[in-house]
Amino acid sequence: MSLSRIRFLASAADTAQSALAALVARYGQAEAADAEVIVALGGDGFMLDTLNRSQALGLPVYGMNQGTVGFLMNAFSIEGLLARLSGAERAVIHPLRMQALGRDGVVHKALAINEVSLLRTGAQAARLRISVDGRVRMDELVCDGAMVSTPAGSTAYNYSAHGPILPIGAEILALTPVAAFRPRRWRGALLPMGASIGFEVLEPEKRPVNAIADSSEARDVLRVDISSARDISHTLLFDPGHGLEERLLSEQFQ
Repeated sequence: MSLSRIRFLASAADTAQSALAALVARYGQAEAADAEVIVALGGDGFMLDTLNRSQALGLPVYGMNQGTVGFLMNAFSIEGLLARLSGAERAVIHPLRMQALGRDGVVHKALAINEVSLLRTGAQAARLRISVDGRVRMDELVCDGAMVSTPAGSTAYNYSAHGPILPIGAEILALTPVAAFRPRRWRGALLPMGASIGFEVLEPEKRPVNAIADSSEARDVLRVDISSARDISHTLLFDPGHGLEERLLSEQFQ
């Protein structure tokens, strides 16, 4: 597929801004309404932000690494971009939908491409009650936090918390505790993609908890409900042989 009308976006980093100037000089800069593809220059955090901000455009996004980790990005090069875009592999992912009720009565709504996490903010461990599809599955999890991760986000915070890496095509979500104290040996659960997961914060005055959907934070929450937003999809582009499926596999054999 020919993708020649490119909308370039870049993070505020000096290297990304320099790359932006060079690419625009070579390939031009399409207006958002006329573009066929978005090329994002930065790191994984900027890619997540770009996907969220460009959702209404419905355009595929091709990232080039001008950040640190770059798991969601391709290698940077000014040369041959049109050929790389035309031959790119596509990966379609769905974000998580978070609805969090704060102690102030305000309901916070956000989308997360990687994960929704609940984290303690005080000196004492959080106490969480977990339900799946309206049924309480764990009366009390005492922990530093917990998260629900998508397959695309399973190599990020989820993996650092010893959660499983999920194949990109798996219809599964990972529910992973952070430093579980009770039950101490609990390592989390694998849930169907269509599951609705609820977290109730116990003793919120004594053990406050924040909820974070990627980088969107709701402070001092009472309850958090999470589900897969199947009505929303993002298309990422990768160089052949370096797509998300291959990266997820490679991560497990390092």
